[in-house]
Order: sequence, then C-alpha cells, then structure tokens
Amino acid sequence: MKQRCDVFDNECPSRQVLDRIADKWTTLVIYALSDGTLRYGELQRRVKGVSQKMLTQTLRSLERDGLVTRKVYPVVPPVVEYTLTPLGRSLHKPLEAICRWAESHLSELLAARRRSASRMGRPRTGSAAAATLP
Repeated sequence: MKQRCDVFDNECPSRQVLDRIADKWTTLVIYALSDGTLRYGELQRRVKGVSQKMLTQTLRSLERDGLVTRKVYPVVPPVVEYTLTPLGRSLHKPLEAICRWAESHLSELLAARRRSASRMGRPRTGSAAAATLP
C-alpha cells in the first residue's frame, strides 16, 4: 500500500525527497550516471566544480536512498564504480528536462536579472558579473 503524500504539507516526508533531488550535485551526478556506470574519478571530472568531499557526500546519500549502487573491486588501488539503480534511472528524464530547460533559458533568466538590477538602481557592472547567477 502506497503512503499518501502531500508535498505542500510541511510534515510530509516527500519534502525530504524533494530536498534530495532538487540538490544541484544530486541532479548533476544522476544526469552524469544516466550515460552508464562511471568510476569515482570519471564522475569528478564530468561534474566540474564538485569537491571531493561534496561528491563523496552526494554519492553516499544517493546510495542510502537507493538511487545509486556502489561496486568496489578488490584491487590495488581500489576501483569503485557507481551505477544508477532502476529507481535512479526513473529520475533521468525529469532531471534531463530540467537541465535542458536551464541551458535553453539561461539567456532569458540573465536578461531578467539584469532588468531587475536596473530597476532596483544597482549599477551595471561588466557583462561577466551581470551574467552571474547566485
């Protein structure tokens, strides 16, 4: 029997699920693994900007939540591979859509932020600074 959930209820455990999948690193790791099994180093190179500590924490959380499996090969040095579980693979399409949306609409979002900054009387700085999303 499925548990009845309401994401608008602040007591609903589904909020924890939203916290997990809405996390930037979770999204990028799942999206990277959607192409297939990757070793730790390959993941770190693919998800540029993630620290070793954050990648490790993210992978542990994804493994705990049943979204990723971890396989350790008993060799020296150890080889560790990560693969999406069927549950993790079920997130691929929704997260891919979000990633593609972000890429497709970035210029519109940045333009809106520049317009907002102008209305608020903030000085316009160089284009790189104006294009930065917090």
